[in-house]
Amino acid sequence: MIIENNKTKATESIDEELDKIENYVEQALYYARSNTVDKDYYIKKNSLEEMVNECIKKNKKVLIGEKISINIHDLNLYVNTDSKWIIFILNQVIQNSIKYRKMDKQSEIEFFAKQGKENVVLYIKDNGMGIEKGEISRVFDKGFTGTNGRNLNKKSTGIGLYLCKKLCDKLGIGIEVESVQNEGTEVRLIFPNSSYMSLN
Repeated sequence: MIIENNKTKATESIDEELDKIENYVEQALYYARSNTVDKDYYIKKNSLEEMVNECIKKNKKVLIGEKISINIHDLNLYVNTDSKWIIFILNQVIQNSIKYRKMDKQSEIEFFAKQGKENVVLYIKDNGMGIEKGEISRVFDKGFTGTNGRNLNKKSTGIGLYLCKKLCDKLGIGIEVESVQNEGTEVRLIFPNSSYMSLN
């Protein structure tokens, strides 16, 4: 409240740092709970658009501050999953897109989905730095920070995508990453039409 009522460059900087601390604390809490997802999920029909919008709202200050464009389309689809865990996963992906954006061009994050015969696929694409070809197969490894994380002083923990993969496996969701260095990265969340988990 003090920061909200005393807007200066200094308080805005403090606010940004508080957001970073909140994200790291959330990451630590989800990491601690990642082995007991089966005791803490609630599977129901959820709107992809609502989950994506919730995650964008969570990151709106930094997205506006960094002038990052958001392009949302074709998200009028529903999936059977736990919205809380999916929003956390989406948040990790968005945080990476923000962290590894290119400073010399307008940054954009695009969200869209496609309905297939056996699944619904949610796409999250950015036009950031991308990932080196030889490192893509290791992005889900625990503690792997990659060239970008090591060389660009981005304070990467190497935990975000590892957690995403672990949680997706627990929820029966697929996750894939494609990337071209200096062009951008695409993350796909694959929701099967049928789930092995009870919807009751």
